[in-house]
Amino acid sequence: MKRLVIFLGALALGACGEKSPTADTIPGGPKLVKAQKVSRGDTPSESRYSGEVRARYESVVGFRVGGKMTERLVDAGARVKPGQPLARLDPADARLSAAQAEANADLAAADLKRAQDLREKNFVSQAALDARASAARAAEAQAQLSRNQAAYTTLVADAAGVVAAVLAEPGQVVAAGQGVVRIARDGEREVAIALPESALVGLKAGNAATVSLWADGRSYQGRVREIAPTADPATRTFAARISLVGADAALPLGMSATVSFSRSGEASMRVPLAAIFQQSGKPAVWVIGNDDAVELRAVDIAGYGDDGAVVRGGLREGETIVAAGAFKLTAGEKVRIAAP
Repeated sequence: MKRLVIFLGALALGACGEKSPTADTIPGGPKLVKAQKVSRGDTPSESRYSGEVRARYESVVGFRVGGKMTERLVDAGARVKPGQPLARLDPADARLSAAQAEANADLAAADLKRAQDLREKNFVSQAALDARASAARAAEAQAQLSRNQAAYTTLVADAAGVVAAVLAEPGQVVAAGQGVVRIARDGEREVAIALPESALVGLKAGNAATVSLWADGRSYQGRVREIAPTADPATRTFAARISLVGADAALPLGMSATVSFSRSGEASMRVPLAAIFQQSGKPAVWVIGNDDAVELRAVDIAGYGDDGAVVRGGLREGETIVAAGAFKLTAGEKVRIAAP
């Protein structure tokens, strides 16, 4: 019995001294991997932004005189024609002012007539006559101004379009020039978008764009018409307008749209996402050498997409990398390349 225990112990010690099998000695040989040769090319990139269809010209219209608004004749969404009444003010004060100015003009005209009669008899000087003539002209001009202001109590549309917004209601006292309605004029259409700071690099007025409507999927060619010089203080974005080329002038306002900008990138290489291996939080890829051994090499990633990652640096054209299975390898390990 004692001899049996010693023999089993010797066998155990011998087993512990044996080396673990390496990858090369495992049945099947080195690991089978998919490989890809990298090459440089012009990698296009695309940026997309959401926006809405707007009119090229939008006017906020208001009364040229102040007063209490008694009537609003249109609602949001209504179509208007040039000269169509939109709203009215209480005309009482304007009529009284016009009547007072008319009375002053009549008085000045009568005073001038008397001065002319007296001048013919040489009872007044020419200077006095000139003063009364000047006063009569001033009074007549004031009367004409008052008549115009009385007509300004009715707000009319100056162009055909659609009422985009209502800014005042009946019963409200409005000041001269205060907005009452906003009118989107008929004619050219464009898309309003908001651009982040990062999108301004290389983007300027005149750049081409593609505009797609969400409602029916129609696409239009567009061009950047303007980019705001300052950012919105709340959103920190820059307002931009994209003109639509060949769009229907009756295209409904407010429709949602997507604006796409395509830019040609620098000469770079695209590798599969499965080839990216994270080393200490930084991207790297396995490069296969001439002896079929893999080497982990850090790379500079310019961006990620659905079809792979764009590598800006770290690889040389013509090198072979592991395209899949990167997380299963170790440095210096030999691999077998699967047939395409």
